[in-house]
Amino acid sequence: MHTPVYAVIGAGPMGLATARNLSKHGLAFVGYELNDDVGGLWDIDNPHSTMYDTAHLISSKRMTEFQEFPMDDAVATYPHHSELKRYFQDYARHFGLYEHYQFGTRVLSVERDGDGWRVTVEKDGEQSRRYFDGVLIASGTLHTPNMPALPGRFEGELRHARDYRDPSLFHDKRVLIVGCGNSACDMAVDAVHQAKSVDLSVRRGYYFLPKFIGGRPSDSIGGKIKLPRPLKQRLDAKLIRMIIGRPSDYGLPDPDYRLYEAHPVINSLVLHHLGHGDIVPRRDIADMQGRTVTFTDGERADYDLVLLATGYKLDYPFIDSGLLNWQGDAPNLFLNVFHPEYDTLFMMGMIEAAGLGWEGRNEQAELVALYLKRRAEGHPAAQRLARTAQQRASENLDGGYRYLKLSRMAYYVHKDSYRAEVAKQRRALQEQ
Repeated sequence: MHTPVYAVIGAGPMGLATARNLSKHGLAFVGYELNDDVGGLWDIDNPHSTMYDTAHLISSKRMTEFQEFPMDDAVATYPHHSELKRYFQDYARHFGLYEHYQFGTRVLSVERDGDGWRVTVEKDGEQSRRYFDGVLIASGTLHTPNMPALPGRFEGELRHARDYRDPSLFHDKRVLIVGCGNSACDMAVDAVHQAKSVDLSVRRGYYFLPKFIGGRPSDSIGGKIKLPRPLKQRLDAKLIRMIIGRPSDYGLPDPDYRLYEAHPVINSLVLHHLGHGDIVPRRDIADMQGRTVTFTDGERADYDLVLLATGYKLDYPFIDSGLLNWQGDAPNLFLNVFHPEYDTLFMMGMIEAAGLGWEGRNEQAELVALYLKRRAEGHPAAQRLARTAQQRASENLDGGYRYLKLSRMAYYVHKDSYRAEVAKQRRALQEQ
């Protein structure tokens, strides 16, 4: 009898969760990782990482950690990236995952081959190919920079946030940071202590949340009492206004959408520095000539460095996008995982949701592993899930929230709705 073997691409948090669950269910697999160790982007020594020296987790450790492998009590509430690197190394050692991976190995292509998949890889300049019964792609979503077209021509230093490593980049420079997501705000705070000046170009409004409320991490507060969505949005927005005010109090545009309809900024310091004049808010860029930038409100200023903190695009260069059922800005998959046509191809971790944490992704990985186990057994529950994937690939588990139509929100879900559906499908697979 043929024993199925699967390929897992990536050894970041999602890849490790995938490997752990395949191992737990007794499924054979081979893991491929481009870096020489686990951790993905959280390993700043990984040459392909987008990490920077001062980066910390933006969600608290208890809301983010794997439940079966809690972080040590000595680890900070919002851990530094170096603590997270150690955490993933410890996780991989604890569950015996290192032995399943081929490190320093680049996946060149994933191609359909009969009922399975042909994976071509390169290690130390040598290429090899292997047939797999299924492929689980867990290579992450933060690799390819989103480089917006800028009006005019800037003759100073122009960089993407991907290139940022430490605050020395800003030393004695007039700095403009474009964007206002979590990384942009982190970098603006870093720049305050090095740069001649720091400006922040913001195109739209954002909601800002402090990291702590009453000494507790803000993402751990609430949630025990389930409120209707509109009421929760109104009450939480009112609470935030009471604590920190409106963005316009700091010179930033107010959001024209409701709370939780885009990912909020979790930063306790950027508003402090805006309020003290250390960071100057600017509007969207209208034109760039030489070192002069003109903004949409007519204001202009000169800069030495423009840093684009404009996010990342989904990109899986080793597989044809047609094989991923790509629609618009992202693949169209049931639960952001299950392909409607290929029942042995899975997109692991292509998901964002406030509060989902790594445990929510672990639940996703457990569902896929259980599905593969049942499929190998010929269990009818696996067949039912495959049919569900065909019928519901375009379903959006948004929980009724009107998420902004942005490329980075194309794979955003409502945490509770998503976890509930994953749990439902997992229970169905567990039936005898």
